[in-house]
Amino acid sequence: MDLSIYLNMIFSAAWYLIPIFIFAVIIKSAWFKGVLGEWQVNLLIKFFLDKDNYHLIKNVTLPTDDGTTQIDHIIVSKYGIFVVETKNMKGWIFGSANQKQWTQKIFKHSSKFQNPLHQNYKHVRTLEDLLLTGCKAKKDCIFSVIIFIGDSTFKTKMPDNVRFARGGIEYIKSKRDIAFSEDKVADIIEQIESGRLESSFTTNRQHVKHVKEIVKEKSDAKFCSRCNSDMVLRKATKGKNAGNEFWGCSAFPKCRNVVEIG
Repeated sequence: MDLSIYLNMIFSAAWYLIPIFIFAVIIKSAWFKGVLGEWQVNLLIKFFLDKDNYHLIKNVTLPTDDGTTQIDHIIVSKYGIFVVETKNMKGWIFGSANQKQWTQKIFKHSSKFQNPLHQNYKHVRTLEDLLLTGCKAKKDCIFSVIIFIGDSTFKTKMPDNVRFARGGIEYIKSKRDIAFSEDKVADIIEQIESGRLESSFTTNRQHVKHVKEIVKEKSDAKFCSRCNSDMVLRKATKGKNAGNEFWGCSAFPKCRNVVEIG
């Protein structure tokens, strides 16, 4: 058979594999995991919170003095305003309210991520500035809620407002003191809708750019010299360096680059 025929057959087969490859890359991306987690929380809210009493506003981007902040879910009710941050993660989760970073451990590999309570604090403060709700004390009517989704397990005692899946809904439903009249609820919803930035590709791109700038400024951030992926802080569990921390490539095991500390 002519070589050109073989080549044509190979290229024809490759075209079928390209969409499969692209799909595999997408579903493994952090973006997709975030979207999937938010979708799951949307379902929890839809099925387990009475829509007549709890009003959901999704993916709210608000302007700040230094750029923008993006809130996964805002739930407005007569019992208060709930600012929800979603985390779609797997493995063991270690953390406390005051720690700057929490730890995710998957088998023998550990990585750090920003304390979601600290992350959501800025969301709450930005929303407070927008609404100026007039509560006797703002903390009495605006609540920060962290909901973890995925195959994860808390290995340390978490604050009461950090819950897994359905537990986050139960925390919201536990607030029963009346904070707002029906008219005030409608007014708050209108203020949020009018104060948010338009939901668009441009808004999202600008927010992503702002987040990247913040990460760069914090620059404990390190990048792999081999593949340019993020380097994450890990701790050796065996060998002569057991107990010592080191920087490891986040693309592990595809990239095994490490940088010793000190």
